[in-house]
Amino acid sequence: MMSADNAGVTTRRAHRRTDDYTPGTPKVEVVTEPLPLPLAATKILIKVHAVALNYRDANISNGGNPWPVTPHGIIGNDAAGEIIAVGDQVRFLKIGDRVAPNTDTENLTGREPTRSWLAADEDGVLADFLVYEEKVCGKLPTYLDWIQASIIPCAGVTAWSALKGAVIGQSVLIQGTGGVAMFALKLARAVGLNVLLSSSSDRKLKAVCEQFPEPPIVTVNYAKNPDWHEEVLRHTDGVGVDMVLENGGPGTLLKSMKCTRRGGIVSQVGYLDRQKFDDAQEILPTLIDRRIILRGINAGSKMDMDDLSSALTATRIKFDDIIDSTWSFDNANEALEYLWEGKHVGKLVIEI
Repeated sequence: MMSADNAGVTTRRAHRRTDDYTPGTPKVEVVTEPLPLPLAATKILIKVHAVALNYRDANISNGGNPWPVTPHGIIGNDAAGEIIAVGDQVRFLKIGDRVAPNTDTENLTGREPTRSWLAADEDGVLADFLVYEEKVCGKLPTYLDWIQASIIPCAGVTAWSALKGAVIGQSVLIQGTGGVAMFALKLARAVGLNVLLSSSSDRKLKAVCEQFPEPPIVTVNYAKNPDWHEEVLRHTDGVGVDMVLENGGPGTLLKSMKCTRRGGIVSQVGYLDRQKFDDAQEILPTLIDRRIILRGINAGSKMDMDDLSSALTATRIKFDDIIDSTWSFDNANEALEYLWEGKHVGKLVIEI
């Protein structure tokens, strides 16, 4: 077994939050810090090649996360790297394996009673080297380059979990054009779902439709049409979609339920809308009346990540067409601001 010392690595560079939420100020800063060495018997040392940012990173860095976070933590929970050293009791992974930690390092099977979110309850992954317990890391598909592989652990697993239960020929409303939404679109097309896509930007909707012309995507601009759920119902002959990938939260949940068929599924994956639940009194009656299955999605378990990687390896889906842009490690602040302003379509990835 190669030790970390033999690998010649004792420190790492990482982006830690400044926790200064003043507009226009840097949200992260580069620090050099010692790695937790020597490696414990069941831990692995990972050389990181790419980290994909999510809206969650920008939200946490700007003080908008609805859950407590570790002060001055490292951001990021989407990464891809290779193992360069292992502890002497590591059993299933080996040097050279392409891996990533699961977004929730407590969620291995989906049945665990506790949680620990990367970049919130513990440090995230925007660093050039990481140390994790073997059991929280999953293998990534070998056919993807580092940039594409880096979007799997959080954005990919979230989309995978949100689409569980969908059957070929059914319909899904995907909200937004960010990383999770575009990953979900790719998966939905691969398994034969009819896709409806909503956004507040005609430019973004047009770009996605031009990129994925066949079969045609039905688009809905919710900013131009406050009653966008009625438009979704019209597109589905008044029945509603079989599933909604719900990304708004307070301002969109009720309308999402109203345009989901009776007995359909609403997968709540985000909370981008910062409104209050002004229509909260209607939520429960609508939920019961339409027999909606409302489920919260917090990425997924380590088993979910393994299942997704197996599915991708079997289908060889590529994701280069949903990478919005790549950034250097030293330009993380600029990448976060670009993400916070909502300029992206798809994923932002930092190369290391």
